[in-house]
Amino acid sequence: MKDPDLARLFENAFPSTTDTTVKFHTSGSTDGKKKVKTSPYDEGKWEGPHSFVITGTSLAELVPILPELWLTVAFTGDIIAEWLRDSTNQLSPYQALAKKDPKIHQLIMGAINTQSEYVIESPYCNAFQPPPISGLSISHNGQDDMVHPVYEPSFVFECKYELDSLAHFLALSNDFHDHTGATEYMTPRWFLALETLLNVLEQQSQSTFDPETGRYRRNEYTFSRSTNTGTETLNLNGVGNPLNNGTGLVRSAFRPSDDATILGLFIPANAMMAVELKRTAQALKDAHKDVLAQTIEKWSQTITDGIWEHGVVRHGIFGNVFAYEVDGYGSSILMDDANYPSLLALPLMGFVKADDETYQNTRRMLLSKQTNPYYLSGREFHGIGGPHIGLTNAWPMSLLIQAQTSDDDTEIAECLQLVLSSSKLGLIHESVDVNMMHSYTRSWFAWANGVFAETILDIAKRKPHLIFKEPASPYEI
Repeated sequence: MKDPDLARLFENAFPSTTDTTVKFHTSGSTDGKKKVKTSPYDEGKWEGPHSFVITGTSLAELVPILPELWLTVAFTGDIIAEWLRDSTNQLSPYQALAKKDPKIHQLIMGAINTQSEYVIESPYCNAFQPPPISGLSISHNGQDDMVHPVYEPSFVFECKYELDSLAHFLALSNDFHDHTGATEYMTPRWFLALETLLNVLEQQSQSTFDPETGRYRRNEYTFSRSTNTGTETLNLNGVGNPLNNGTGLVRSAFRPSDDATILGLFIPANAMMAVELKRTAQALKDAHKDVLAQTIEKWSQTITDGIWEHGVVRHGIFGNVFAYEVDGYGSSILMDDANYPSLLALPLMGFVKADDETYQNTRRMLLSKQTNPYYLSGREFHGIGGPHIGLTNAWPMSLLIQAQTSDDDTEIAECLQLVLSSSKLGLIHESVDVNMMHSYTRSWFAWANGVFAETILDIAKRKPHLIFKEPASPYEI
């Protein structure tokens, strides 16, 4: 690589997950111990390889030492819990190695098995405690949440229903299948998790009011938290704003930032789910599960049609664009958030091609401070942020997604340079103050490190001349 600092950042970021966040792994050997059989529902539970991948985080915050002077102080410590979304993205850079390296193969197989158990037990939840077989202590998130369906706190760390969490469960399996051709992950537990996921899609595609009688029907999922932060709970006593019938879309109570949706038909997660269902159907065909594949393909097409019918709106400046959230009544939210899945990332998830006209219109809207309320720009940094951190911090992750969705050398180079200049500690931050780059949240963030590693691998393949010394040639694992 031409830039030794960029090379070192990649060298630090690529192994971040394996170095710091794999808190438990087992090959699944029983060591001669007799298995205890329980109910048929529990047959095979926690058997085989398992991997517990935490959301690696070293927290940092600003503290005042004088009225006019602030100091960034880091508090090192991990959240010993696994987010389905984060763990999938943290493992994503290693998927291409799974066919070549038996240990990586087993690590990802273990992650699929562990996520399957989480989805079976609590499909509406986003973050989970260590597996009971790990011997690790559980922890609590310090909140007193009222959630339906109820969950077991010794199993669940937090229960915010995010449609993208379930899409990421599928993505972990689909990436593994695409890179290895393996179908060994399709265990009875995985099929049970898939069945559970489809039940959630059925429940969360229901409208707020019965289309035949007009009567209100309470959603299967509700969430209330005592808080003074509006994004941390659902309004209307935990139900959320009304959603119309017949859209073909699936509700998501929370965004991938763990912030509550305003209008529950969240387009990025629906797009990701549509794509991952289609990929899952193909994997099932490869395993000769054609009937189930047809059912899942139908779900994918229904959601896809719903996005194009209800998720595309007319913008006064840019023409047809993808909305961030809709309700099926005609209301829409036009914005984007740095967290994946996002509207900016639609080509990366495979929903549209990067040159799609509606996407290009949307992209221009999202990368403008005048038309995306969460595009933040200051003296030292710029990019897409989101309400999770506040109105002064942009996320390096958004610049990495921007680079991966661009074909413009200048734009890509600028994104890389901004991320590099903001990573003084040698790893990627969660967010950076746009006016004071030395002010940040999380001195390192394993998910962001994974996105950085994937961005470098993407550029090494598509645009090797931007990062490699001459003669630069494309590199692919």
